Amino acid sequence: MTVNTNSGMAELGLPPEVWTGVDDEVQALLDRWLVAPGDAVAVGQVVARAVLVKSSLDIVAPVAGVLERVLVPAGASFARGQAVGQIARG
Repeated sequence: MTVNTNSGMAELGLPPEVWTGVDDEVQALLDRWLVAPGDAVAVGQVVARAVLVKSSLDIVAPVAGVLERVLVPAGASFARGQAVGQIARG
C-alpha cells in the first residue's frame, strides 16, 4: 500500500488494482497472517493472505522492516483502501 516517510511506517493492504470491478460495499476477508508482530520482513515477502470475491490474494511487504501492528485480525473483514497492518521500516 503506502509508505509514510514521516513516521517511518508502511501500511499493509491490498493494492487498488485488485479492487477494479468490485462493488464499493464489498469487503475482503483477512484469511491468515503468515508473520507475527515483531517478526522481521523483507521487501516483497508475503505476510498475509486475503480473500476477495472468492479469489485468494497475497498481501506483501512494501518495505523491509518489522511487523509493528496487526490492524485487522485473521478472520475479520476489511474495506477497500483499509490498512490491515503496519511495518516499521528497518
